[in-house]
Amino acid sequence: MSLTETTTAWVPPSFDLLKDPELVEKLEPIQDPQNFVRIAKWSAIQVSGRVDGFGSMRGFFLYDGEHRSSNTTTTEDDSQNAQLVLRQPSPIVDFLWYPTASSRDHSTFCFVSSVRESPVKLLDASNGRLRASYPIIDHRERFIAPHSLAFNLYGTRLYCGFEDAIEVFDVGQPGEGTRLPTTPSKKSKDGLKGIISALAFCPSYTSDYYAAGSLTPTDSNVALFSETQGEIPVMFLSGGPKAGITQLQFNPMQPHMIYASFRRQNVIYSWDMRGTVDMPIAIYSLPQGSEEPTNQKRRFDVDISGHWLAFGSQSGNIHFFDLNTIATDGSIPTIEPALTYKAHDDSIGCVAFRPTSAELLSVSGSRNYPSSDSEEDEDDEVVLNRSRKPVTRDRSIKLWHL
Repeated sequence: MSLTETTTAWVPPSFDLLKDPELVEKLEPIQDPQNFVRIAKWSAIQVSGRVDGFGSMRGFFLYDGEHRSSNTTTTEDDSQNAQLVLRQPSPIVDFLWYPTASSRDHSTFCFVSSVRESPVKLLDASNGRLRASYPIIDHRERFIAPHSLAFNLYGTRLYCGFEDAIEVFDVGQPGEGTRLPTTPSKKSKDGLKGIISALAFCPSYTSDYYAAGSLTPTDSNVALFSETQGEIPVMFLSGGPKAGITQLQFNPMQPHMIYASFRRQNVIYSWDMRGTVDMPIAIYSLPQGSEEPTNQKRRFDVDISGHWLAFGSQSGNIHFFDLNTIATDGSIPTIEPALTYKAHDDSIGCVAFRPTSAELLSVSGSRNYPSSDSEEDEDDEVVLNRSRKPVTRDRSIKLWHL
């Protein structure tokens, strides 16, 4: 008698983008009109349930998806419903889940945070306890908060980007790290100059490459490094606009593809590292004239299947781009969104695909100064602008079914 073994193949989520996504849940964890959530990130893939991490200007909010509220338009203080609320003494620069973080495995259920004028902290996501700290200290013996964070694929090293350098820490041995200068000297024009604002590891276990981007506005401010080669760049990516890098991300299913967004630009450039990297292979652009430039950092995301890219806009729209659209005539195509829909009443700072289902997180909020209806001279207007406090029109978190 033979036994037949059956195995279930993993199938990535499928999206129906022929219609606008459906709102599943809305949260408003912050009632302060001058504060808003800036970052939303899913924890690692789980069989069921999920924990969302949200970073505001001065706090973290963690939500357990298994205890989701049925009220999709709640306006009460949802921070009371959060699984964990962690207030911070200074503004949050960035945070990052541990690569295999899961609420079902306490040893991995943690994240690192970058808070201004503090060491990098590894925090327990179940109770907020400090597990470890990784200090970056400048020449004046002050703590530096890195502008970008990235774990290697094995979760054994933590990479932190700051001005003219990347600090590498052994996650299992808290304390001082190894500094990798990205430029030979302050006066040198070689290498990556300025703040290392973005880091991303290639999602292929057959390589140890990672990309780093700088805020310095040059046409070659993205470099590819290897963990084994240290501070020596493998190659530079060029052909993009002369603007600072705000985010880098590899395609999960095509690890040779990398995408970059830029400061005050409504475009995302992509390169194929199998060929020449002097020019991008595609430019994903919002409709011309539809958006004004902004200094606000807006984070895009690529879904787990590597097919769709989502990008929020200043006007509150979410745009979906088809990454399988490639020119066949050798030109660099400018690709417009396959779907655009109104999601928020304020600028969207971050979108994030859920890895295990057809869902998308979006967060909104920006500093808006109310205009005066009265006619005043220029000097009075300057004084009034200084006395006004910024407010947010929409500081909500929304979960969408695609």
